[in-house]
Amino acid sequence: MASTMLNAPSIVPSIKGFDTQKFFCLRSTSNLRFNVVKGRRQRLFVVRASESRDGHVKKMGLSDAECEAAVVAGNVPEAPPVPPTPAAPAGTPVIQPLQLNRRPRRNRKSPALRASFQETNLSPANFVYPLFIHEGEEDTPIGAMPGCYRLGWRHGLVEEVGKARDVGVNSIVLFPKVPDGLKSPIGEEAYNDNGLVPRAIRLLKDKYPDLVIYTDVALDPYSSDGHDGIVREDGVIMNDETVHQLCKQAVSQARAGADVISPSDMMDGRVGAIRAALDAEGFQHVSIMSYTAKYASSFYGPFREALDSNPRFGDKKTYQMNPANYREALIEGREDEAEGADILLVKPGLPYLDIIRLLRDNSPLPIAAYQVSGEYSMIKAGGVLKMIDEEKVMMESLMCLRRAGADIILTYFALQAARSLCGEKN
Repeated sequence: MASTMLNAPSIVPSIKGFDTQKFFCLRSTSNLRFNVVKGRRQRLFVVRASESRDGHVKKMGLSDAECEAAVVAGNVPEAPPVPPTPAAPAGTPVIQPLQLNRRPRRNRKSPALRASFQETNLSPANFVYPLFIHEGEEDTPIGAMPGCYRLGWRHGLVEEVGKARDVGVNSIVLFPKVPDGLKSPIGEEAYNDNGLVPRAIRLLKDKYPDLVIYTDVALDPYSSDGHDGIVREDGVIMNDETVHQLCKQAVSQARAGADVISPSDMMDGRVGAIRAALDAEGFQHVSIMSYTAKYASSFYGPFREALDSNPRFGDKKTYQMNPANYREALIEGREDEAEGADILLVKPGLPYLDIIRLLRDNSPLPIAAYQVSGEYSMIKAGGVLKMIDEEKVMMESLMCLRRAGADIILTYFALQAARSLCGEKN
């Protein structure tokens, strides 16, 4: 602990007869020293902050002029000595220091300095919490995603949102588990104004009016084929006809109170069409977060289990992007920006940090990253098997997404990470 020493000359009238025993911050006679200035003997009181019971050193009652007079007279207050250089281990070679103009480690040498120069920060406000909902009353665990549930929209959903808000997460995105009996080849249930998602939006807005609700726009939860678009009999995903359905879905969600419409389907031209449809219905205030660079990834498996939305045949490679492609993300980003997107999203997250940075460097729009179900489940599994420290890897992965350029992160860790940032136990 830091300490302070003060030279107090006995010739100063304001401390004549000073009794050190009355001041616990002053050492007794064993620490009294005498200086001689101009032939006169003076007492030197040594004051140490470390000996103060309340953390404060008692002041001596000297004026500025008296303090300055003491210094001029040669009684310069003493400070603790410089600590000795710590010893190196035995056998350490004795060398001449390297002649380096720049030593980057200087800015990393203490927690305070590291915090001062930290370039990227993470807060609960950066998180969007993906929540699965279903028609049931009970919360159903999702086997492939430990800690995640299909939440009952009337009870569990409201409670989970309340927990998130308590630690600063005030943005969510909803994903519905639609009953098979409501699925069809053209996904009409997607724009049912009394469907599961619109009902959940209205309930949440009634309970939490300032909650920011993102909604997913795509047909796969509502399609009997499990694809994001309408499937022709030869297996081709029909683009323009699908966009027509998506526009109706977006308007239905906006009508219910959604704040941000998030088309994840990857159909060409859907952002511009949805923007026009929303504006035509008076929803100019509703934002669009486009899934700009959504790759045909193998990291989505647990999510599809959660929603029972696996394609009934084939794959999604004719509309989702090739994981081998980099420049193509620029094409998608420029199109979405021109069509009126408010936010550009990259999915998955951690394996595609280069794409996040590419869009960050080439667009003025906010960038979102989706830390998908496979990323989440791998960290969870590694933690359970004691192969990694789950908490530390979780926080590092989120920080990396921010460092790459993501303004917001859609993550199933939102509640857990926010609690960690707030110092709570998970």
